[in-house]
Amino acid sequence: MITVRNALEEDVPALIDIGVRAWEQAVTGVADLQVRCDHARNAFQQFLASHWLRASVAEFGGVLAGWASREALDDEITDLWIDPPQQRKGLGSALLAAMENEIVAAGLEAARLQTHARNTAAVGFFQKHGYSVSWLSVDYSPR
Repeated sequence: MITVRNALEEDVPALIDIGVRAWEQAVTGVADLQVRCDHARNAFQQFLASHWLRASVAEFGGVLAGWASREALDDEITDLWIDPPQQRKGLGSALLAAMENEIVAAGLEAARLQTHARNTAAVGFFQKHGYSVSWLSVDYSPR
């Protein structure tokens, strides 16, 4: 069973780990993991340490399995990370819907997001949910 809820401060260490694992999977073959993994972990730590209140989490069977956020609380979904072993169970769809509902509740007209052009799984996921590609980039930054 999937549950989406607001993040709690005590969730932060697990959310960092989920973010790093999902990031590693997304950039395998795209970026030098040895060089960039520490940067990604630091970016997740810095963001979540001060902005955990802006994150929503997805639990699967009572276990944290993913999270999403709108960093500036605007129309951009800046983060959507699902723990790789928990992918393809509906968690991403549930979190995306939660983010879209927040955007509508804030009176904004549409959601925006970015993902790496070579992250074909993410591109396909977002296209399946009605998003379209407006530009392509192969630059990758952990934040």
